[in-house]
This record gives sequence, structure tokens and C-alpha cells, in this order.
Amino acid sequence: MWTSGRMSNAKNLFGLGVSLYFWGLMDLTTTVLSGSARPLTEGQEDNLSDKLHQRMKRSWVWNQFFVLEEYTGTDPLYVGKLHSDMDRGDGSIKYILSGEGAGIVFTIDDTTGDIHAIQRLDREERSQYTLRAQALDRRTGRPMEPESEFIIKIQDINDNEPKFLDGPYVASVPEMSPVGTSVIQVTATDADDPTYGNSARVVYSILQGQPYFSVDSRTGLIRTALMNMDREAKEYYEVIIQAKDMGGQLGGLAGTTTVNITLSDVNDNPPRFPQKHYQMSVLESAPISSTVGRVVAKDLDEGINAEMKYSLVDGDGLDVFDINTDPNYQVGIITVRKPLSFESKKSYTLKVEGANPHLEMRFLNLGPFRDTTTVHISVEDVDEPPVFEPSIYFVEVPEDVEIGTTIQIISAKDPDVTNNSIRYSIDRSSDPGRFFYVDITSGALMTARPLDREDISWHNITVLAMELNNPSQVGSVSVTVKVLDVNDNAPEFARFYEAFVCENAKPGQLIQTVSAIDRDDPQEGQHFYYSLAPEAANNPNFTLRDNQDNTAWILTRRSGFRQNKQNTFYLPILISDNGRPVLSSTGTVTVHVCSCDEEGMVMSCNAEAYVLPVSLSRGALIAILACIFVLLVLVLLILSMRRQRKQPYIIDEEENIHENIVRYDDEGGGEEDTEAFDIAAMWNPREAQLVVKNRQDMLPEIESLSRYVPQACVMDNNVHNYVLAKLYEADMDLWAPPFDSLQTYMFEGNGSVAESLSSLQSVTTDSDQSYDYLTDWGPRFKKLAEMYGATDSSGALW
Repeated sequence: MWTSGRMSNAKNLFGLGVSLYFWGLMDLTTTVLSGSARPLTEGQEDNLSDKLHQRMKRSWVWNQFFVLEEYTGTDPLYVGKLHSDMDRGDGSIKYILSGEGAGIVFTIDDTTGDIHAIQRLDREERSQYTLRAQALDRRTGRPMEPESEFIIKIQDINDNEPKFLDGPYVASVPEMSPVGTSVIQVTATDADDPTYGNSARVVYSILQGQPYFSVDSRTGLIRTALMNMDREAKEYYEVIIQAKDMGGQLGGLAGTTTVNITLSDVNDNPPRFPQKHYQMSVLESAPISSTVGRVVAKDLDEGINAEMKYSLVDGDGLDVFDINTDPNYQVGIITVRKPLSFESKKSYTLKVEGANPHLEMRFLNLGPFRDTTTVHISVEDVDEPPVFEPSIYFVEVPEDVEIGTTIQIISAKDPDVTNNSIRYSIDRSSDPGRFFYVDITSGALMTARPLDREDISWHNITVLAMELNNPSQVGSVSVTVKVLDVNDNAPEFARFYEAFVCENAKPGQLIQTVSAIDRDDPQEGQHFYYSLAPEAANNPNFTLRDNQDNTAWILTRRSGFRQNKQNTFYLPILISDNGRPVLSSTGTVTVHVCSCDEEGMVMSCNAEAYVLPVSLSRGALIAILACIFVLLVLVLLILSMRRQRKQPYIIDEEENIHENIVRYDDEGGGEEDTEAFDIAAMWNPREAQLVVKNRQDMLPEIESLSRYVPQACVMDNNVHNYVLAKLYEADMDLWAPPFDSLQTYMFEGNGSVAESLSSLQSVTTDSDQSYDYLTDWGPRFKKLAEMYGATDSSGALW
């Protein structure tokens, strides 16, 4: 029988003297625990059951040992003793220990069965060990008892302080919170045994953070302890919490942690404008939505509680200006809502309000969460370009309008107080064909070339207005010209018509349907009338029927057509439109006589003669092409010989010093400045008609008058019409002399601004000109005086 006990000696730390020999049950327990005992009878089982029920209250379990942790002595720590009933004390029994920690942590005396701990034990690392014991016959090695299992438990001591595993902590609580508002709960963990003594019983206390916060000693819940804590006064708090075991008694171990508490913002501060008056200015030319200035209301809160909404609540500029809120910087941006005019109104006054959109009801007693300020805006004058009235023009002009006709008066004025004079012109990029001209002073828009609706039906031109005293100020207006249709185009066939009639055709048979087109576009729509031309009115072969739907039918009038008699007929048809005046044209339909089968299908016509045979050989094609090439070469040679024969006789180039007339009245034309007029065309007019040399210089245009020209010198409309008509004729006549530009020089000579422009009276020799006056001009002109002034024999100037 296995027994174990704790001996009453110095090694037993518990001082427990326990006898494992239970009186009256010695034989019974031996029978139960030893595997070699004989089986129990029924009476013995009942007796055992009764005796076990009588011994339930015992204070020690034989198969458990207890040992204190953290033993610091030098000798091995005695744990307990194992003993077998077979051991008679003569050393014949050998005890063996196996299991967790056997031989490493725990050792056993194989003779006495004493168990010792040879290492320092830590309950927090391992709280118990399970081992097995066996008793062997030392001589034979035979087991004397069945192997038995027992447990060694490590007894706890207070060797671990409480620890805050989640620290340090970060928490926040709204400012102005009531006393007792929960902030955060901290928790400390003690590694000691919570079931044994007070080693793991933790008590919390606050070391730093009073009087603002408090902590519950049992739960570790931190609460506010002071009322009306203001974030704007102090925002961050560092609180130190202590946790102490042993119920906070003297000798207990303690641990600390830090709790960083931030007061979160609430909307408890109303906005206020630092300035009650703002002074701003804006140019009258400021575009719509441009910024005039900024206003800002200060708010000590932050985040959503500092958000601001600005609005205009009063003033005489509510419809002229607007205000928007910048969400990033919480400022009010005043912008232009409508165009400004210094001449109309020079200043405005606005009343601006800034308010918090997010309010908290419990802080409304702190005052109105809005404030106002006054903004004075001055409009500054700028030199503005001329303004057209109206801002866009739409003109309808018949396409047969005469050149020089005034179609619209363009009007612009200077919006400034000075009201400068205006000069008009056309942006040539908008009128590349130069169909129009505008009077420089009156703004009369006139036609400069014939208009053709069928060529260009719409003209979009830009008229410019420039201030006379400030040419940099230019205004513009768009003029849309619609060219109205005039019946100036006769109708004509939509295509070339070639009809075929069978030899066996019957009278009244339809051989062709014709239609016409007209480039005109009358308002009531196109309607064409068809009839045979007067010379074919009594045509015996064909007749024409007008279908009254802009088409006509060509019908046979007889039968008995024969190819061998006449294989082609030409039928002239008169086409008239419904315009005013009525225009007409004559188109010819070619009718071929063909042989057809009984069903009317064409079999052969004279038209086949005009088609090359499909089976034409390659050699024949090459021969035809060669003949065509030879004919072309002969034609070119003939033309070249005729041209050389008609070349005029020109005298020696050195003797004809007036052959070329060179224009220098323009600047910057490069090679076009030396574009010469061939006088040989005057010597031989007939030859001039054959040689056409296109001019490469710019198209002629009427130059604007000088600013020195008085208003009375401006040409009237009759002169304008005459000049524009002659200019158009000169543009159309390629053989006209190159004097097709109008230059206005007023006059020169005495009394002129430019004085005399002639060089006939200029001095031609240096000896006739005296430069003595250069000596009177000072040291800066000394070099010129030395170069041109006369000197005496001594070398001094005189």
C-alpha cells in the first residue's frame, strides 16, 4: 500500500504531522490500492462502503503534495514522503519517481522515499506537476506495488505587482461636462493566485489628476470631479492611476499607469467679428463672380462647432454683390453678382452676418451665436472700351443689292464720363471676302462687293469700335447678315438625259421622265413648268406632258421608228420657274432609236458605236494611247511656236531704263515690294491678253483717314458708293494699272504739318551746306562738329 505524508520536522514548511495509517482500515485500504490483493466479497464491499461513508471528513488527500513557491534557501526543499506497506525498513525496496519534472525539478531518495525540489519554483509559470511513483524490489527489480500517480501543487506567495496591460490610456470627455461623467475604465491584472489570500485583490487610487478627476477604488472607473472644465482654458490632462494588491494594505505591491484625457469641444463660444467696419474697393470692370474682399468672424471653438455661415442681411448692394463661405478657412468671400458701373453708382454699403449653423441647446444662454459687421465698397473708375447698342445686330439684305448701299448703322459709345470719339472698322478675319465696308466715323455698314445667296447665304462679321484718344480700348459687336434670295438663277435639268425608243414603239408610250433643279430658294417653294421649245412645238415624233409635280413625261407621238432612217433625235425642252421675274432655260434630251424584242427590252442601239468593244486587244489599246500622246506633243509644239512668233520686239535692256516701275508705297512686303508692272503689255496690247500674270500683293482696300483730317473732309455716301464701285471694277480687271488704292495726303508745302515733301530744292553738294551751328550744341555734339564743321589753319573750329 502506498502512503504519503508530511513529516513534522524542520523541512516541512507547513508543520503538518499527518499519519497515513488509518486505524481500522489498514487491511481494507491495502486491498483496494494494491493491485495484488484478492477480490472483495459482497460482504466486504458493503462493509467497505459503510466505513468509507464514516471517514468522508478528512483534512488531507494522500495523493496531493503542497510546496511553497519562490523558495530561496540553499538546501533542497522538502516536499513529502512516499512509503509502501511492503517496505520493512531494511532497504530492500527501491523508490522510483517519473513524470513532469522528475529528476530535473524534483528528486526522490530511492531508499527512504523522501521527495525534494531542487529548483526554484514559480506558481505563475506552472501551478502544479503530475508525477508517478513506483516501488521495486531492489534485488529482483520486480514491482512491489502498482504504479501510483500523485500531484504536487505550488503554493502562491505575493510576488507579482498589479499591471495595466492596456496602458497607457487615451480618453476624451466633452468640456463643460457635469461632475461624475464617466471618462474611461482602467483595469490592472495581478498574476498571483486570486483564490488564495489577498495577493490578487487590487485597489485603485489616483496619484495625479486631482481635483479634476476621480477613480473608483474597486472598478477603476475614472470620472470627472470638477464642474465647468473649459477646453479653451485647458485642453489636455495627464492622470496617473495606481493599482495596489493585498487590498491596499501595508506591504502590498503596486503598479501605475498614465491616462491622457482630452477635453473635446462643444459649441459654447459665439462668433464675433474683430472689426465692426470693413473698407473695400473694386474696379468697375471686375467680371462676374470675381472676389471683392473677405470678412472673418472669430470663434474659439473648433471643428464643426466653429463652422460659419455668412450672409448679406441689409444694405444697398444686395442685388449687386454676393457672399460665399470658404469651408476650409471659415471666411466670408464677397463677390461681384452684377456688372458694375462707376458712372451709375460709386459706392455700396453691405451688412454681413456670421452665424454658427450647429447649435447646442444647453449653451444658448451664453448669448446669440451670431454677429454682424458693416462693409463699405467703393467702385473705382477704369477706362472702358466702347459699348455697342444693341449688343448684337441682325440684318437681312437682298442678294441683288447695289454696291455701296448702307444696310445698317452700327452705333457705339464710350461709357466713361469723358465720352471719347469713336472710330469704326471691320475685323478682316471675320470678312475674308471683303464683302462689306463700314464708315470710319458714322458706323454705316455698306456693301463693297456683290452678294450671292447661292454662294454665301450668311455673313457673320465683327465690327470694331476704337476710342480716338486711346486706341487700346476697342469694343466689338457681332453683325449677322442674312442674304435674301432673289430669283436670279434659271432652272435646269437635274442631269443629262439620254432616252431610248424602240423601233416597235407605239404612240403615247412613255420613254423618259425629266426633272429640274433651281439654285434659288423662293419662300413659296419651287415649282417648274415644262413645255417643248418653240422650235419643237409641232414635233411629229414626240410630245411632252407636264405632271404639275416638277416632273414631265416624254411620250411618243407616232410609231414606225427606224434606225436606218434616223437613229437619233434631239428634243429641246423649255423649263420655267415660278419666280419674279420668271426665268427659264432650254435643255435638250437626246433620244436614240433602238431595236427591241417583243417585250420591249433593248437589244441594240447606235449608242453601241460609242463604246469600245470589250474584246479590244492589248496591242490596239497601246496603239490608241500612242496616237493620243503624239497628238498632245504636236499641240504643245504648235502652241510654243505661236507664242515665240508673237513675242514683241524689245530694245536693249540697257537702253530701256524705264521698263520696270517699282512700288515702294508699302512696307514689309519682301519680294512683293518689287513686284513690277510689265510695260511691254502697253507696247503690245494684243499679246497682253494672252499672258496673265496674277498679282501677289494684297487685295486693295480703302485706307482709313488720318487723325488730322477734320470731320468736314469725310466723303458723303455718294462718293463712297462711287469709290467702292470703282474699286470693285479695278479688282475684277486684271489688266488695269496698279493704281487701285486710295491715298489721302491732304496737302503739303507752306502751312502743312509735314511742310514740303519735295526734294527738288534740296542742296546737292556738301559745300553749299554750313554746319557751323553744331558748335553751339555743346559737348554732346562735339564729334559731329569736328566731322562737319570748318576749321582754321591752326586746327581750331570757327
